[in-house]
Amino acid sequence: MRALPAVTGRGEFDALIVRTDYLDDQVWQDAAALLEPWGDGQYEANVHFINDPVWAGATVDEVLTAVRGDDDLAVVFLADRTTMQAASHPLLAVTVLTREECVDEEDYAQLTEFRRDFRTTSAGLHDVHANLSIGNLGFEEYEARAHDDPEGIYRSF
Repeated sequence: MRALPAVTGRGEFDALIVRTDYLDDQVWQDAAALLEPWGDGQYEANVHFINDPVWAGATVDEVLTAVRGDDDLAVVFLADRTTMQAASHPLLAVTVLTREECVDEEDYAQLTEFRRDFRTTSAGLHDVHANLSIGNLGFEEYEARAHDDPEGIYRSF
């Protein structure tokens, strides 16, 4: 596993989006544009982008290792090849919570009932990030909602 640079400059309340696919800059710009104000334009999109080719092809585990030091981060979003290829550009949401940080095996099993990641629409990103940041909802609740979607994407509650 390669070492990636530490993430710096992310505001405490900013969602973190790591671009790992660099095949088409126009598609990336289209995907990033979807992250504009949310809640029918009521809320500013507080997003910190990692847009550096050194992250090209980074795996989930490599990204998680790079962001481990950020205590304010509950979830990281990846703009990977699937994000770029799909018309709706669904991001990969990944919990940063590890088995070691959970109370016990049962707690971790509940958190990752289906997986440790799921796809979310760009609009869903803000909902996921905000609610996980304040502990209003758990990762497993979003994961279950995505699991129930025919395309496996979290859209909204």
